[in-house]
Amino acid sequence: MTRLPVQLPARFPVATLLATALFAAQFIAPFASTAHAATIAKPELDQLVASATTHPPASFQTFLDAAVKADPRLAASVRAYRAKKPLQGDDLTNIGRLLGVYNRVHNHQAVLDSIGEMVALRTVRDDKVPQHENPAIVDFGKLVERMARDFGLQFRNVDNRVFEVTLPGQGKETFGILTHADVVPVVADEWVLDDGTKLDPFKVTRVGDYLYGRGTIDDKGSIAAALYAMKTVRESGVPLARTIRLMIETTEETGGDGMKYYREKTALPEYNIVLDSKYPAVVAEKGSGALTVRFANQAVDGKQPAIVAMSGAASANAIPQTATARIAGGDPDAVAAALDKARAGFIAQHAAQGRFTIDVARNGDAVDVKVNGSSAHGSRPEEGVNPLPRLAMFLQASGVTLADNQYARATRYLTDLYGTGYLGERLEVGYRDDFMGPLTISPTLIRERNGKLEVTANVRMPRGSTPDALRASIAKRIEAWAASTHTALEIDHVQGDWMARDPKGAWLATLLSVYGDTTGLEAKPVPTAGSTTAKLMPNAINFGPAMPGKKYTAHNAREYKEVADLNLDMQMFTEMLVRVGNLKSMQ
Repeated sequence: MTRLPVQLPARFPVATLLATALFAAQFIAPFASTAHAATIAKPELDQLVASATTHPPASFQTFLDAAVKADPRLAASVRAYRAKKPLQGDDLTNIGRLLGVYNRVHNHQAVLDSIGEMVALRTVRDDKVPQHENPAIVDFGKLVERMARDFGLQFRNVDNRVFEVTLPGQGKETFGILTHADVVPVVADEWVLDDGTKLDPFKVTRVGDYLYGRGTIDDKGSIAAALYAMKTVRESGVPLARTIRLMIETTEETGGDGMKYYREKTALPEYNIVLDSKYPAVVAEKGSGALTVRFANQAVDGKQPAIVAMSGAASANAIPQTATARIAGGDPDAVAAALDKARAGFIAQHAAQGRFTIDVARNGDAVDVKVNGSSAHGSRPEEGVNPLPRLAMFLQASGVTLADNQYARATRYLTDLYGTGYLGERLEVGYRDDFMGPLTISPTLIRERNGKLEVTANVRMPRGSTPDALRASIAKRIEAWAASTHTALEIDHVQGDWMARDPKGAWLATLLSVYGDTTGLEAKPVPTAGSTTAKLMPNAINFGPAMPGKKYTAHNAREYKEVADLNLDMQMFTEMLVRVGNLKSMQ
């Protein structure tokens, strides 16, 4: 298909660029099927998958014979491939898609086994040891090296910060694929299915079409799928015009210092695809921030009920599944009775904002309160029900007079400045961008640290403000609240910036073609509330792995990857390597 170049002014506004890309995609789509009438798409691909699953092919050549028999239109593409001719146009697309189908069928179990090995490595950051010395990270590098060597690919370990796997091409250009090996912490008690089945977060458990385990969707499933896609392409002998470099970062969940180190040591590919967000293709990301407020510890005499412990999420970038508080001192029977009495009314009052439950239990001379909500990725609070502010609100509304200590002050802060909202309403900082969506801010983490109580909120900032301006607005509101309530506190707000890419180019059009023709779903550039190390890479676009319309379970309790979606990843990643790897020009 002939592509008409689009000339744009050097300082074309980002919003206009996005609109232009959307228009171009809509304009080109109706003509694509005519120009590429011989290419196979979803209906034919689904039939090939079904047939190959029922009758597994012994080799790719055997699979090609069956494919041509099923659809004679493929004969010309298969002849060109077998003649070892340079593939282009429809032939390149068809062979890329056939390789994708073959990979998902032939390597399905091997990918599942690899994900199991990866998940078993607890690549959570440990504050007691640098991440590049973390034994689990070191072992992960050894696992990737073994796979790369077995697959005939090149491996390079950049000081345990980034693991490189390379599939050489014939030209001088390299395009990068970025993903990450580290995962967020877990609260083990939250990994229980609705039927009571307890899960080990660091062991893949398959239940129906779900693969449960920390990292299955973020990002170890993508790593395994990408490695097998590279293996499949290498074994096929399809020549590549540019080298493919898979980069596996080890600190993405905690700031990306591994990638920052890597950039100082290695020249980055000019164009990069990141497998750490969602489909169809992400061209804009919100800026991720952590807003921490600290309250000095204050002793109590035990004569009056006092909150002596609280917990929320295991990491700041996750909406917790549960939040707990322990109340000690005073009359525990009276405290438990008051909480029990207030429980039903409080739940009914706030039921419209999301389903949650409250448990009250005696624990020796103390009373434990547990609010059960629904976990979500920190960037998508609308997909969860945050129990931490609901716990604070319940304790405030229960009628129990609590001693004035750091926990009591934190509950007032959570109640007054957050409530059940997550759009910055009570902080009076809410705004939204038409493409990127609203600012979100959700309290997630509460913990004792260095003699103080920390309450951290996850902030996701879209276009429309700057980190400095947002920090100043939030600080002004918190300081005003502190003055009015006579509360001493400290504010520490680290705020990343938003990113919006210029989405024009043949490589973006190729990604959208791969996705749209494979899934049959609408294919257009999209934004994400998530924040990835795409911000640290030139010309980086996220491509998967989350499917639109489904809850993104990364950072969730009971994180899972759907097997059907993993199969699509394997298929699309393979075709992506073949087609993007052979573009005459990325633009």
